[in-house]
Amino acid sequence: MTSERSYIEVDGENEALPFEYFDDDDDFDTFTDGDGDCGCDEGVLGFSDPFSSEVKPRILLMGLRRSGKSSIQKVVFHKMSPNETLFLESTNKICREDVSNSSFVSFQIWDFPGQIDFFDPTFDYEMIFRGTGALIFVIDSQDDYVEALSRLHLTVTRAYKVNPDINFEVFIHKVDGLSDDHKIEKQRDIHKRANDDLADAGLERIHLSFYLTSIYDHSIFEAFSKVVQKLIPQLPTLENLLNIFISNSGIEKAFLFDVVSKIYIATDSSPVDMQTYELCCDMIDVVIDISCIYGLTGDEAGTPYDKESMAIIHLNNTTVMYLKEVTKFLALVCFLREESFERKGLIDYNFHCFKKAIEEVFDVRLKVQRSRKLLSQRRWSRQTVPNGTQVHPH
Repeated sequence: MTSERSYIEVDGENEALPFEYFDDDDDFDTFTDGDGDCGCDEGVLGFSDPFSSEVKPRILLMGLRRSGKSSIQKVVFHKMSPNETLFLESTNKICREDVSNSSFVSFQIWDFPGQIDFFDPTFDYEMIFRGTGALIFVIDSQDDYVEALSRLHLTVTRAYKVNPDINFEVFIHKVDGLSDDHKIEKQRDIHKRANDDLADAGLERIHLSFYLTSIYDHSIFEAFSKVVQKLIPQLPTLENLLNIFISNSGIEKAFLFDVVSKIYIATDSSPVDMQTYELCCDMIDVVIDISCIYGLTGDEAGTPYDKESMAIIHLNNTTVMYLKEVTKFLALVCFLREESFERKGLIDYNFHCFKKAIEEVFDVRLKVQRSRKLLSQRRWSRQTVPNGTQVHPH
């Protein structure tokens, strides 16, 4: 996983937030102070590359202090042990991170400190929400969540007015210390209160998605998977390809996983079972760990996961797990019966066809990115004169 992190202090008087989301419909001047300078160091604020061919959707992590926002980010994207998050200091600055695991999983995460009032006139919240794809609001289920629900309502209503296309996700977090009945009760209560507040404000059209999460199990990875999937425009195509693959191969369930983060970016149309997902995550860990030990020599450079990566695990209930490399970032994990696995040659041939189709989807996206880059360059050239001075139309 490649990532680029930036920090913005919030204790000063003249705070300025970074805005790297740039689309062809946006006015470049709205992101600058009028002279092409974003008023910040390169790579921290503003555009690191105005001709970037990739427009990354933005995911905002919000919530009250100590609700677990930074811990979620560290566990999911930095492989930090959940126990180590106990020693994380409270976030006091806005932290932005670029996540680029593959051509399908590419986005920015902005972690907002709980004590910051981003609706203060100092901050332009309209600019924050304009380029946002998903807003994740984290609620501590083990604490009194009255204040959290009030902040959630304020945040959602403001964001919706600016950008009605935002996906609003609510993580009911730290449920590992609750019984199953208590979890359901908490989720039902929070769901009812949050939607009642929206209904009282005449905003029933706003949809909130709720997830029970904990960093001590795989629930946080599954929740993030569902959030990220909504930001993948190719998701219907990927699901259709998986449906065709399993129906012609005798496979019961298939996942397309991002190997680094263990986020599944697509699965077939059959329901997802939590235990099945956990087995997939464990299988990926086993493959990576064994490859690290036996797959690389001492002086060999490279990654333990490559085009030769493949694994077969026979479970004690006549089920077979089959993992195959799709790209250097993606893996296909399948569940099937032993009698179906006897036709491995057919499965491998169908997988070859599936992999080829995935590569074609990549090619289409790359063409779209190149077209966007060309359009951005043309817009930029129209705003400059031959000596390189930027012209701002009035």
